[in-house]
Order: sequence, then C-alpha cells, then structure tokens
Amino acid sequence: MIKRILILCVLLLVSAYLAVAVTVFNDKPAGQVCQGIELTVKDSIDYDFISVKDVNTILKRKGLSPTDKRLDQINIRQLEEALSHQPFIAEAECYFTSGGKVAVDIYQRIPLLRVMSNNGDEYYIDNAGEILPIAGKAVHVTIATGFIDRKFAQTQLYQLGKFLRSDAFWDAQIEQINVTPRQELELVPRVGNHILFLGKAEDYNEKFRKLQAFYTEALNQVGWNKYERISVEFNNQIICTKKEK
Repeated sequence: MIKRILILCVLLLVSAYLAVAVTVFNDKPAGQVCQGIELTVKDSIDYDFISVKDVNTILKRKGLSPTDKRLDQINIRQLEEALSHQPFIAEAECYFTSGGKVAVDIYQRIPLLRVMSNNGDEYYIDNAGEILPIAGKAVHVTIATGFIDRKFAQTQLYQLGKFLRSDAFWDAQIEQINVTPRQELELVPRVGNHILFLGKAEDYNEKFRKLQAFYTEALNQVGWNKYERISVEFNNQIICTKKEK
C-alpha cells in the first residue's frame, strides 16, 4: 500500500511539473516585444525559393509582420495561414522562441519537372502534380519540351517525372523529355548520342525495364554511340536505328 501511495505521489508531482513547464514555456510575457523572424527550411534540399526577406515581405503586405509587436498581440495561426497560401510553400509552422523571436519552419513545394512548351508556357510541375511558377532561379530538374498543354503535363508527364525520381539510375540518366505533336515521348540521355523513344505515355515500368536490360546487355558491348534511335514503343521488342556513316 505504501509503495502504491509513493508511486501515486511521484506521478502527481511529475504531472504538476509538466503543467507548470508548459505554462512557462508558452507564456508570452506582457510587454515583451518580438525581436524578428527566425526562418528554417525543413526540406532536405533548399531550393532558395523563400528567404527571411520574402517572409517579412509577405507578412508586411498582409499587415501581419510580428517584428516590434508585443508577443501577446501576435496570432501565430494567422501567420501560418498567410504563409501557407504562397505559391512556393507547401506548409508553414510558426512558434515563439525563448529569445523572443517568431520561428518559421517552411516546407517547400518540390519541383519535379520543368516544362518549356512550344506555346511559350513555362513552369514547374511539383511533386504533387501541381503547377509551380518559375521562381526566377534555375532548379536542376529534367526539362520537358515540345507539344505540352497543362493537362498533359499534370497527368502523363507528372507520372513519368515521378517514375524517374523514384529510380536512381534513370533520374541520373535522363536530362530532357520531348513531346511530339502526336503526344509521343522522346528522351534525351546524358550518356550516349541517341534518342530513346517511348511512344505513348504509358507502361513506364515495362518500357524502362526493357531499356535498362538493353543498356546493360547490349550497349556495354557494342558501344554507346552506335545507334541514333532506340525505340521501346512496342511490346516485347526493341528497335534500334544505326547512325548513318
């Protein structure tokens, strides 16, 4: 019985400590002024789409800049809402630091492909299949050119972009996708002077499986510059066009 009472007392003391700690750490002392913004980009790659200056500009434009405001007058949820609606931000988390600043943790929208359509339309497709405006700074991703409308980009090209990103070999190998007037796909590899022809935008797993087997078993033997065009358009066959001498 005494042991149970002691355990209960310890639990009560721990609970009381946690309650006090949460209150203290979340307390916004009356009159304390915000010392500015502390930005952290949480993604593994910082594409430099957003900076502290950008965050300050966005919040000032909306009349929500926390700098020099009293902490008890700052609505953290309003800041998160304002930032999360910006084109290059997927999610924003805001909270107060012990030094009296507002910490802003940003999760970016990640570019998957850069589309440069023959109609003059230019944008990124992000990893959610959404249109991402060109930020003014180049991001090293595969480029898609040719006869591309936005619907095709967000469906067939998006699926191809996801496949390439998921496969380390092909992600490193393919530098350009070209879409023909018939919406067939031509790929430009980084190694070799040939064109890879996929045909219609479908059956990616099977087509790239055949290509990788051909790369491994044939091109390593005959050389990387023997063929002008390698087609996996049709099932169960690979059609190669030799270069003219």
